[in-house]
Amino acid sequence: MRYRERDGTLRRESTFTPDWREAHKKLRDRLQARDGNFLQIVRNGENLTFGQWADFFLENYSKPPIREPKTHEANLRAAKHLTFVFATRRLTDLTADDIELFLRDRLHQRVKTKTSNGYRMRGTVKPSTVHQDLRVLRRVLNVAVRKKLLPSNPCSGVEFPVLLKGMFRPHYVTWSEQQRIERHAPEYLRNVIRVITETGLRVNKEVLPMRKEQADLANATVWIPDSKTPNGVAEVPLTPIAVEALRNQITLAKPGDYVFPNERNPRVHQKSLKRVWRATLKRAGFRTLGFTISARPTLRGSVRAA
Repeated sequence: MRYRERDGTLRRESTFTPDWREAHKKLRDRLQARDGNFLQIVRNGENLTFGQWADFFLENYSKPPIREPKTHEANLRAAKHLTFVFATRRLTDLTADDIELFLRDRLHQRVKTKTSNGYRMRGTVKPSTVHQDLRVLRRVLNVAVRKKLLPSNPCSGVEFPVLLKGMFRPHYVTWSEQQRIERHAPEYLRNVIRVITETGLRVNKEVLPMRKEQADLANATVWIPDSKTPNGVAEVPLTPIAVEALRNQITLAKPGDYVFPNERNPRVHQKSLKRVWRATLKRAGFRTLGFTISARPTLRGSVRAA
C-alpha cells in the first residue's frame, strides 16, 4: 500500500496479507490515523504485543514503590488470565468486543484450587473477581495511551455483562452497632476499632505496624511515618477516646516496640485481623453482611460495612 503522510512524504508499507479486502481495510485505517493525527501512535502499537506490554507494565508501573505490594499481587493474578487470552495480540488490534467476549468467557470459568491431592474444581468465578480483571486491564491500557502506544482505551466502550448488586456501596454502622461489636470483641480488637474510627487511620498500613514511640499521648498525637499516599505521612491528632484506647493497648501489649504485637512473637506486629474480626461479627450476630473496618470513615465513630 502507498499513501502520503500529513507533510506530503510518500510512504510505502506492506499490508502483510494477500487478501485484497484486508489490504484495503489496512489502507483505510492508515488514512484515518493520518487524518486524526495519531498515525505514529498506531505504528508504535503495531510493533508491540499485549503480552510484551503487560510484562513491561508489571515491571515498571505495578511494583513498589509505585504501587503497594498487595496491588501488585492483584495485578499479577489478573495479568495471568489476561495474557492467556491476549498475549499474542497486538495492542492496536484489541477492541471492546474482544474484551467483552473475554469477560463473558471468564464468568463461566470455574475456580481451580491446588490441594495436596492435586487441583480441585470449585464453583464459578465471582463477578467481582472478573470485574477486578477489567479494572487491571483498563489501568494497563490507560498507561499505554499515555505513552502514545494507543490512540484510545478500548475499555471505554466495554459494558460489563453482569449487574454487580451491592458493590461499591458501603454501609456505615451506627454508634449503637459499633458498641455491640465492641462488646463481643477481644480487648485489643476493641482498641483497634476505636483508634480507626476516631482517627481514620488505615488498618494494615498505619495502625498494626504502629510503634510505641510514634504515640505521643501527652500531646494527643501519633506520627505516621509510612502511608499509602504522601499526604498520609503526617502527625495525626487524637481524640480523647483514641488516646484512651492507645493507652489501654500499650498497657495490654507485651514488652516490645509495637503497640499491637503478635501474640506468639512480640518482636513483630500483628499482620492481619481477618479471622478475629469475622469471629467477633459472628458472636455479635451480624451474619448477613460482610463488615470491614473503614480505612477512611466520613463520620467520627463509624465502622464501614462493604
